[in-house]
Amino acid sequence: MTKVFVALGANLAEPVSQLNRACEALLSLAAPDSFAVSPYYASKPMGEVVQPDYVNAVASFDTELTPLALLDALQAIESQQGRERLIRWGARTLDLDLLLYGDMVMHSERLTLPHYGMKARSFVLVPLADLDPGLILPCNTAVSDLITASMRDELQPLASED
Repeated sequence: MTKVFVALGANLAEPVSQLNRACEALLSLAAPDSFAVSPYYASKPMGEVVQPDYVNAVASFDTELTPLALLDALQAIESQQGRERLIRWGARTLDLDLLLYGDMVMHSERLTLPHYGMKARSFVLVPLADLDPGLILPCNTAVSDLITASMRDELQPLASED
């Protein structure tokens, strides 16, 4: 059993609903009683493509899936929720990125672990720290040490819909 962290993002077709449905699907990949999800945040899109703001979160769970099997499962969930890969950093119904797979470091054509861009992205680091404030990355850097005040200012917490 390996603990994994997955980033969730959406900015089309009711983004909060997209993340809620993605969490339900991720729950089916998780070992019993291991699933957790951070609060949801609104964030500005990356890149030059004009598009709506995103809703982002991070989920964690334990799984027996291998990294590539998990990647396949994440991409299947994206497809089921209407994801189309048309423009790099373009608008999307759902984006699921495997951030961490235990302490594994991996570089393959399909998958890089830890996720290549996570250290610079507020919409990944802040929710990751919400889930596990003491998390240490495989490079021995504490996630909390990477978060700046300006990163926190970039995100708007969304009210929970309990």
